[in-house]
Amino acid sequence: MKLHDLKPAPGSVKRKKRVGRGMASGKGKTSGRGMKGQNARSGGGKGPYFEGGQLPLVRRLPFKRGFTNINRVEYKPVNLDRLQEKFGQGNVEVTPETLVEAGIIKRSDKAVAILGNGDLSAALTVKAHRFSKSAQEKIEAAGGSVEVLPLA
Repeated sequence: MKLHDLKPAPGSVKRKKRVGRGMASGKGKTSGRGMKGQNARSGGGKGPYFEGGQLPLVRRLPFKRGFTNINRVEYKPVNLDRLQEKFGQGNVEVTPETLVEAGIIKRSDKAVAILGNGDLSAALTVKAHRFSKSAQEKIEAAGGSVEVLPLA
């Protein structure tokens, strides 16, 4: 197959409607725009926002648009079963940097939250920005310790 052999799938390409090409075409003279009026003129018609003078929908429903909280903290969740899987040998310090090296998270610049899904048998020193209550209890029950890092 060469470049000149390429063709679109049959029926996928429609021919452009050629308006104003004589009366026999069915779209001659006024080119499908009717006789006179705003929509017959070039640049005529109202935009999609205009509703005939009525207050437009997007202005009537401001609460539907919502807002973005500029102070929102995005956490990278890590479950205990992943820590058991990667650091199961015990007596290891788990930090965001070691989580990146282990391939659990991609980048260490985001805040890390440790969640309590799964069981932990190794005594780990875990340093993260946030811990769920169940995760903290399970880490301490396994003989490990928890250290909350400050948000940058």
